[in-house]
Amino acid sequence: MVRSLNISDIGRVIAAVRTEVEFEAALSSHASLIFDLSPDLMKLPARIKRAKAAQKKLFLHIDLAKGIGRDESGIAFLRGLGIEGIVSTKVSMIKLAREKGLFTVQRFFIVDSQSVHTTVEAVKASSPDVIEVMPGIACKVIARLHESLDIPLIAGGLIENEEELEAAMASGASAVSTGRAELWDK
Repeated sequence: MVRSLNISDIGRVIAAVRTEVEFEAALSSHASLIFDLSPDLMKLPARIKRAKAAQKKLFLHIDLAKGIGRDESGIAFLRGLGIEGIVSTKVSMIKLAREKGLFTVQRFFIVDSQSVHTTVEAVKASSPDVIEVMPGIACKVIARLHESLDIPLIAGGLIENEEELEAAMASGASAVSTGRAELWDK
């Protein structure tokens, strides 16, 4: 399957949402991509429709999804509903989603130097389209991974102001994901 999304379609800031209020705010923001961090099967068709009407791309954090199988059938179901991408920490989910033609964001939590090595090995195994490094304020780690991997990188987590957003971008991030609505229009 051919994916219709490129890293250049993402923009600088990704709206990371958990609640309906945050989702509403993301729809009216400048962010072109929304990460749904609390997807629910019952709400999904309406959210997809509303995101498309607002000309937004909607990605689901599949590891946190309610009512959606974390297997080949679940991924095929999401693709059929019109989801363009997923976020996951799991190599197996990234591989399945890529096979079904979805854009993939693999999320990594960097807690020590071993985490950096583990990230590089996992990326080699799963070949995601983009990686998300958390916390997004770890500029030293972002720069190191940006130099080590030939893959776009999203900085996510703990980015609370424009200075932290700019620092992550200057370190090599292609975009940042944040739950701070005041940054979605940057």
